[in-house]
Amino acid sequence: MLKDLPTLRVNVFPGGFNWGVYVGQDKGFFAEGGIAVELQGTPNSVTQMTDFSERKFDIAMTAVDNIVAYVEGQGEAPIGPQGDFMAVMGSDSGFLSLVASPSISKIEDLAGKTLSVDAMTTGYAFVLYEIMRQHGLDKDGLDKDKGDYEIVRAGGMVQRWNALREGQHSATLLSAPYNIIAQNAGFRELVKATDVIGPYQGNVAAVRRSWAQDNRGKIEAYIRAYRRSIAWLYEPQNRTEAIAILRHHLPQMPEIIAEASYGELLDPARGFFRACEIDPAGLDCVLSLRSRYGLPSMQLNESAKYCDLSFG
Repeated sequence: MLKDLPTLRVNVFPGGFNWGVYVGQDKGFFAEGGIAVELQGTPNSVTQMTDFSERKFDIAMTAVDNIVAYVEGQGEAPIGPQGDFMAVMGSDSGFLSLVASPSISKIEDLAGKTLSVDAMTTGYAFVLYEIMRQHGLDKDGLDKDKGDYEIVRAGGMVQRWNALREGQHSATLLSAPYNIIAQNAGFRELVKATDVIGPYQGNVAAVRRSWAQDNRGKIEAYIRAYRRSIAWLYEPQNRTEAIAILRHHLPQMPEIIAEASYGELLDPARGFFRACEIDPAGLDCVLSLRSRYGLPSMQLNESAKYCDLSFG
C-alpha cells in the first residue's frame, strides 16, 4: 500500500518536463521501488530555493544553475550560501526556446524591448543574456548604465507566458508545453537555446547533503524509478498512454498540445536524457555562463563541487 511507503516530497515547476515523475507515479514505478512521491508546485525559483533551505521538501527538480548559484552565495533569495545543496541526477537540457511577440521576426528586433526572466541572477536568465549577446545585444549596454534591452523579473514559466501573452513584455524563454502553446497563439519561436549556446545542463534532481546522508536508499530508488519512467516514455508503443498520463496531470492541456509536447520532449536528439545523467559539457556551459554573468564575479570550474553522482 502507498500509505505504508516512505514518502519523498518533490518540488517542481509546472510543465511537461515533469512527465517522468508523472509516469513514475501512475505506472507504479516509484511504489515498486519502495517509495511514494508527493509533488509540490512552486511559482518561482526564489520561493523554491528558500523552501529548500528551510527543509520544506526533500528533492528539488530545478535548474542546476540554481544549485550552483546558491552554493556560491549568488542566489537572488536572501538566504546566504547554501553549501548543503547538490545535484544527484540529470533530466534534460531545459528545453528552452526564445519566444517573442508576433511583431518580432528576429532576435535583433528585440533591441530596446523588454524581456522577462524568472529571477535576474539564477535559473535560465544567463542563457537569455548569452543568446542576446551572441546576436549583438548587451544587457548592460556599452556605458553599463542602459542596456540594449530591458530585463524584468516575472516569475516562473506560467507567469512569463501570461505576461508575454498580455503584451507586458516582448520575449522570454519558454519550454514545452508553453513554447508550443505560444506558437499556436501566433507568437514566434525565434531559436532553440542549445542551437546558440551548445550543450546545456538544465533540470536536475537536487537534495541537501545532510539529508542525503541518512536517505541514500530513497534517493537511489527515486533515480532508478525516474530512469525507468523515461525509458518507458521513449517506447513508441506507450505513446497513447503517455499522452493520457500527461493530460491527466495537466488537465487544462489540449490534446493537440500534448501531442506536440511528445514530439519535443521525447525528440531523439533533444529530449529527456535517457540515462538521466548530468551532461559534463552541459554543466561546463552552466559554469561558463555563471562565470561571465554571475555577481559577485568569480571563476567557476569545479563541477564536482555541485554534484554527487554516486547515487545513480
